[in-house]
Amino acid sequence: MNREEAWKLLCEWTESDSLRKHMLAVEAAMRAYARRFGEDEEKWGITGLLHDMDYEKHPTPEEHPMVGVRELERRGYPEDVLHAIKGHADYLGVPRDTLMSKTLYAVDELCGFITAVALMRPNGLEGLKAKSVRKKMKQKSFAAGVDREDIVRGAEELGVNLDEHIEFVAAAMRERAPELGLQSRPD
Repeated sequence: MNREEAWKLLCEWTESDSLRKHMLAVEAAMRAYARRFGEDEEKWGITGLLHDMDYEKHPTPEEHPMVGVRELERRGYPEDVLHAIKGHADYLGVPRDTLMSKTLYAVDELCGFITAVALMRPNGLEGLKAKSVRKKMKQKSFAAGVDREDIVRGAEELGVNLDEHIEFVAAAMRERAPELGLQSRPD
């Protein structure tokens, strides 16, 4: 399992630039939490990077994420990685009973929502605070596809304060802002 091979695999399965950027954002958040928790940063990062690799071609609950999981299994990825990827999809009913699976679930929707907020700001991720994100969460029409309950539940399951979680994930994404297309834009 190495990052270069994981990126190549992701690019074979996913052409969408926005979906690739989402997976890069989740990778950044997973790596940051792995450092915080003293876990394997490479393994956690790759898990975040590949969690939606099949989504573009197999977006239905009948297929996602199991098509991708079967491919990763065929390639010899570790069981804890597969378990975390299965756990990020509520509808599979796979228990999130490991720190890695709880973290992936906690950062997935939040990364998407933070991205949506940052895209609306001229400063992108720079200076983004939890208060701004929480305010946007109250607007049902904003980023309507993002499940706010998943964001709240994810922080609860992980045992972290929601505001701290939002700021931690935003900071992790900020480290990769240019790659994510979320840096400050000149006027």
